[in-house]
Amino acid sequence: MTDQTAMEIATRRLAHALELLDAAIDRRVEMERNDGRLSEQLQALGADRSRLAAELDVQTARSRRLEAANREIARRLDAAMNNIRSVLDRSEP
Repeated sequence: MTDQTAMEIATRRLAHALELLDAAIDRRVEMERNDGRLSEQLQALGADRSRLAAELDVQTARSRRLEAANREIARRLDAAMNNIRSVLDRSEP
């Protein structure tokens, strides 16, 4: 093997190694970019979850108020019906 051939083989091996390194760097940059996107998505999901939890709390409180109002209305209707019945019972001969 001549010095020229050995030099060509070493140059090709170096070029191939540099190509592999370049490809590895590209993959790493893409992975970091994807990690950044994933992090942004996780932050957005966390914000959505917080917003939805707050909305759920508001709606739960509203539902409880409506249930309480419904119970009060039912109680008043029962009282009114009982009053009407007693008035009708008194007015019958």
